[in-house]
Amino acid sequence: MPAHVQRDPEATARTIAEWLGGQFPDADDVVVTKVHAPPSSGFSGETLLVDATWGGEDHPLVIRVAPTTYMVFLDPDFEAQYKVMHALSKHTDVPLPEMLAYEPDTKWLGAPFSLMGRVDGEAAPDRPAYTDEGWIVDATPEQQARLYESGLQAMAKVNGTDWRALGLHFVDRDEFDYVEQYYAWALKESNEDNPILESALAWIGANRPAHSPEPALCWGDARPGNLLFQEFEVAAVLDWEMVEIGDPIMDLGWWLFLQRYHTVGSSLPLPPGFLDEAATVKRWEELTGRTVDPDVLHFYLVWAGVRFGIVMMRLATLFKLFGLIPEEADMGRNNPVLNVLQAELSGW
Repeated sequence: MPAHVQRDPEATARTIAEWLGGQFPDADDVVVTKVHAPPSSGFSGETLLVDATWGGEDHPLVIRVAPTTYMVFLDPDFEAQYKVMHALSKHTDVPLPEMLAYEPDTKWLGAPFSLMGRVDGEAAPDRPAYTDEGWIVDATPEQQARLYESGLQAMAKVNGTDWRALGLHFVDRDEFDYVEQYYAWALKESNEDNPILESALAWIGANRPAHSPEPALCWGDARPGNLLFQEFEVAAVLDWEMVEIGDPIMDLGWWLFLQRYHTVGSSLPLPPGFLDEAATVKRWEELTGRTVDPDVLHFYLVWAGVRFGIVMMRLATLFKLFGLIPEEADMGRNNPVLNVLQAELSGW
């Protein structure tokens, strides 16, 4: 889903070249030969692929620009995302692009942005779903199994990070309070009620688990669609908009909820090389050394549905804003995400 940002390619290339020259003093001959947005650039931020040269070398780069036209998330902190990715790329074995710079000044591209090296690879597509068609369903079961295992390993590495030693306390927040504020904001913007989310939020309030004695770094948006794969192995972990400190079962619940969304929620089978839910839980336990309480996992499956449901509310409002769906469409309160959430609440 491309972000609705229109930029003049030549003017943007000149601006980026000037900025790069200031960031890298030895790059006095910077030439930006191409700037373009990938088809998968989303609404939560703008992505620019930049081909630059200096010092006689090619530099394939990626610029991530904070939202300028519409906010999917409540108060997204682009600088915090950059700091987390920079710390992990420098001090851990979590696969990440090289994080090169963060620019808070809006004069360059109209919003703060981050610069990173470009990693070649393919992500699991959302449209059409990777469970429906494309390179993953076309792969052999052995290749699918390698991809799935590599994805779980990447998630486990995030969850096993010593976030205290890396000084990542700044992403520790009361996530429950945040989600209540997020929903209230999304509801006000949409101007329509959402009975399923209301019911789920009430359930969450009544069933909140005890605080984890061993909180961990949580990626927040753990799924194959946010991983770049090379030869069915993870090359980079991307999209850290929802990073936080919390119970890492939160990441496992999100991973499994998104898997349900792309399978039973879409009337599609699980790729034969992927693990089913029970096997996924067991493998995650092996990789992290943690034990999964089924009741806590159930809670975080509902939690994932609530968070994803609010995202869908925001996207529905955005689609109406840009004329992509009619004003009378009820996408925000009637979609596969909420169907899966309601099924989890009712115990399937």
